[in-house]
Amino acid sequence: MTSIIGNTAAQAAFMAAMRGGSLHHAWLIAGPQGVGKASFARAAAMRMLADAADPDSGATGLEVPEGNRTRSLMEAGSHPDFRVLARLPKDVDKPDQDLARSITIAQVRTLQPLFATTPSMSPRRVVVIDAIDDLERGGANALLKNLEEPPAGTIFLLVSHAPGRLLPTIRSRCRLLRFEALSDDEVATAIRTLQPDADEGEVASLVRASDGAPGRALRYAGLDIAAIDDAIASIAQDGDRDNGRRLKLAKALGLKAAQPRYEAFLDRAPAFIADAARTRSGPALRSALDAHAAARELAGAAIGLSLDAQATVFEMAGIIATLRR
Repeated sequence: MTSIIGNTAAQAAFMAAMRGGSLHHAWLIAGPQGVGKASFARAAAMRMLADAADPDSGATGLEVPEGNRTRSLMEAGSHPDFRVLARLPKDVDKPDQDLARSITIAQVRTLQPLFATTPSMSPRRVVVIDAIDDLERGGANALLKNLEEPPAGTIFLLVSHAPGRLLPTIRSRCRLLRFEALSDDEVATAIRTLQPDADEGEVASLVRASDGAPGRALRYAGLDIAAIDDAIASIAQDGDRDNGRRLKLAKALGLKAAQPRYEAFLDRAPAFIADAARTRSGPALRSALDAHAAARELAGAAIGLSLDAQATVFEMAGIIATLRR
């Protein structure tokens, strides 16, 4: 299993609790999306289950040796004492397509037969919920009962990108483990590890687009994100009085084959405007904030309402052009 890059203080706090016998029954792993929280949760689950089954497993840090039975079962998705709740594909025959909007109460209820029995391979079981922000209200209430009266030997690892939106009663029953955005060097290390074929130019452009989150950067891998950022910056710098740049960009990103780059553009444009706003004051700041609000609204509607891609790119580029001083 790949080591978790960054957030060494959070990792150390968890390991200290595990070694000290003060392991709380529920952990809220909170922080920005894409910084490694879910990867940490799975690695921590493997280490806890490996230690519970064999205290002399040879595990160090979060690493569990290859060939370890716990590791083999978890990598095969067949460990009887480990469960992950996450959003499911809308179409089970197309697992790579869109996911459901939420984790349902029915998914939470599938845990109850598990909790009615004792763990199979050791005194411990682990449940990861990725992300608990996606849990529908009924599911949150059902989970709360388990957090209030935790089944014997069960550890809950709850991944959250927005802990402030959770039910206060859930937050109050968890120990908080906070993850932060990574440094540029840490993001670059993560990208090189996960994308070993990326050249240094692409690594640099992905780091710039990451906002401290390798997971965010990797969504842009192979999309020539530098060219998208350059097009946005050019329109913001010089405007587009004759609409030529907007038309060119709209045609390039409006093609069906360009859908991933189109979605990246919708993600990058509001982020670019937000960065521009941080450098302004007075009327220029007000103008940038208005542009940011308009860009976010358009980006949200574009995917949700399946707006025409060319028209959307043209309109978004027009919003970006208002940044010209």
